[in-house]
Amino acid sequence: TCELQRICKSCNEIGDRTIAVEKSLGGSKTETLRQITTSLGVDINDAVQHITVVKKINPDQSINNEFICHISKCLVQICSYTQLKDHVESIRDTKYDSSNNEHETMLIKLWDTLCPDTPLEDRISKQWKEIGFQGLNPETDFRGMGIHLTNMAHTLLIEDALKPHFYFSNVSCTIDEFHEVYCEQIIKGSYIYHHPISGYLMVEFDSFWISEKPENVLKFNEIKERFRLKTLRNLKLVRVLRSFELM
Repeated sequence: TCELQRICKSCNEIGDRTIAVEKSLGGSKTETLRQITTSLGVDINDAVQHITVVKKINPDQSINNEFICHISKCLVQICSYTQLKDHVESIRDTKYDSSNNEHETMLIKLWDTLCPDTPLEDRISKQWKEIGFQGLNPETDFRGMGIHLTNMAHTLLIEDALKPHFYFSNVSCTIDEFHEVYCEQIIKGSYIYHHPISGYLMVEFDSFWISEKPENVLKFNEIKERFRLKTLRNLKLVRVLRSFELM
């Protein structure tokens, strides 16, 4: 038996199995096997067939049925994660552009949603500081975080999933950083595929901020760190509970 067969037989928890399969394929001496873990648009059936050919595994033998099933599920998760990473990065790379009417419309909608009773006097205005932006022009605050933050936050606000607070822009940039760090642990560690992770984290931080009852926005970094540690503990707890479920 090959290493992949031993992994599929010995690992009961699907997350651990998939991580081990990915590590094995990624460290393979065969370039085409390594490419399975990093390529976009991989056909799962073709990839499984290629693995069986390279590893000299007969897919028609009933003894290998369980392996084919396990390796197929692992490849679905590995390739989906690769696709998701690529999609997230492509969104992050979409910089805010004030000459883009779509971007500007989302930004103005955000103001209208957060401050429905207060008209925005001018596009370049001190009023932006009221919802947490640092300067007169919000465009300078997005830095490398991408335009999707404005769209995501607007959607959450109109769905009443997020309460409007004065720290909005700080939260947006912070959550985007969290998302980058936790994406691998949330998705790759337990393979729970829920695309709006940033939205989930923002809503959770919103509730956490309210529960902490901060005196003012100067407590932001302190509360952010407590939220980060809490989220990490929750991720570890999920892994433990999933392990117990399989015992």
